[in-house]
Amino acid sequence: MRIDFLTIFPEIIESYSNNAIFKRAIASKLVFLNTVNIRDFATDKHNSVDDTPLGGGPGMVMTVGPIVAAIEDGLEKGMMRPIIAMSPSGEQFNQEKALELSKLEGFTLLCGRYEGIDERVVTKYCDGVISLGDFVLAGGELAALCVAEAVIRLVPGVLGNSVSGEDESFNDGLLEYPQYSRPRDFRGEKAPEILLSGDHQKIQEWRLAQSLYRTIERRPDLIEKRGGLSDVELSILSKHGYCIDRPFLKDGPGEISNL
Repeated sequence: MRIDFLTIFPEIIESYSNNAIFKRAIASKLVFLNTVNIRDFATDKHNSVDDTPLGGGPGMVMTVGPIVAAIEDGLEKGMMRPIIAMSPSGEQFNQEKALELSKLEGFTLLCGRYEGIDERVVTKYCDGVISLGDFVLAGGELAALCVAEAVIRLVPGVLGNSVSGEDESFNDGLLEYPQYSRPRDFRGEKAPEILLSGDHQKIQEWRLAQSLYRTIERRPDLIEKRGGLSDVELSILSKHGYCIDRPFLKDGPGEISNL
């Protein structure tokens, strides 16, 4: 997979990509990262990439010329499509989108700055716009790195354990169950005894109950998206001490308590 980053701060991308999962994926030649400095395509002596917004208003806007020049040059040198702009006004990123991107041969992430990117770049040269959520960062570099890491983890061979990418939050519409490690007893706080039972079927059922409960408690919107809880899931919750007064369906969440 090839991932290109269009940015005015390439050092942010390069610094992070020299560590952890990025470094491992690159060393294994499973992923190729390329960083393009948009300032290299500026045409004035100050390497300017921003200007005041037309119509007035605060701040500055990333101008169309240098970005388009960087895109056109990059495409000639093998830069990948789709080209995705990072912006708070974009489609919200999730695990489903990460999985979709992980099946591509590559893609390009355009990192915005200042008050945003000239809209002509977005509408004419980009294939999509992605947001990490309903908040604003100083620039798109951190958001782009988050997207890239979420995708790289799903590239076959990147993770040491091929199951690790499958058994985690959001892959089945639920949050991941709580994890524990040794020692079992730490300052009086004990990990659940069932995890030491050796009964994998019971452990799997316990983990499902924890995932269901955690999702209901923290992200009821995910339960609604799944269409509510099945009779089997309600039964498993009850078996493990969680009582729900009515199913979580699209008309709104029910009440849950830990008996």
